[in-house]
Amino acid sequence: MSEHFRAFSFVDRILADESGKRISGRYHISPDLPSFPSALVTEAIGQLAAWSSIAATGFTVRPVAGIAGRAIFHEVVKPGDVLDLEATLVKADLEAVGYRGIARVGDRVVVELIDALGPMVPMEEFDDPTAVRERYDRILHGEADRFSFRDVPRVDVGELVETDTQEMTGVLHVPSEASFFGDHFPRNPVFPGTLLIDAKLRFAMTLAGRVAGGTEADSWRLAAVSDVKLRSFMPPGDVLEVHGKVEFRDENGLRVIVTTRKGRRLNSSARFELVREF
Repeated sequence: MSEHFRAFSFVDRILADESGKRISGRYHISPDLPSFPSALVTEAIGQLAAWSSIAATGFTVRPVAGIAGRAIFHEVVKPGDVLDLEATLVKADLEAVGYRGIARVGDRVVVELIDALGPMVPMEEFDDPTAVRERYDRILHGEADRFSFRDVPRVDVGELVETDTQEMTGVLHVPSEASFFGDHFPRNPVFPGTLLIDAKLRFAMTLAGRVAGGTEADSWRLAAVSDVKLRSFMPPGDVLEVHGKVEFRDENGLRVIVTTRKGRRLNSSARFELVREF
């Protein structure tokens, strides 16, 4: 069975779309999953905004992850939750899509995404325009098969070395093969930026635990991620050097900046705001 629209797609219903302006949708998280990372909630918001921008530009281009000013995480979602998604687009043209959005579970806002910007790339280089148009029509006028997402392999930063009491380095190996590459994207596989953020978060929590004199990463909760920048694509098999540094710390939490490099070139950066769970 093809992995397209199954292995890494997080909108199974578009409820309304003013193409290039506003869009609302829904995603049902499978109850059979072991967990659903918070980074994938931001992915769902981004994919919803992408659908509106793709339709607004006639299915000739599609956005890829680029910049996010801030993502706020109010609650952790769990398997079986239903995400109600909304995105407001401030820009949707052949160059980029700019948007903000939220995800709710019931009447509770669980994630807010603020000031996100994704550059556009030619659709034909990354995906099949006909298949994408058909998928849009299907989830706009009906609903995709629920629970097709079967989880993703966990990608962790390894080879950890403490270079300072406030700093740590490591190495991240992008998988050479994974089901999500069949969906992201069929014609030009790219490691999803949200999976990089997820790996960076665990790295930041490990550093936080060591700085605080412990090793339990689960004593920290993600409150927000800010200043997210993804500067280049990460193809299958890529190797990234990861560096984390504590920028700020008080009794309630800390802020960690995590960067990655491909060789000497800066590949990405993000700031993680972690609060202590007592």
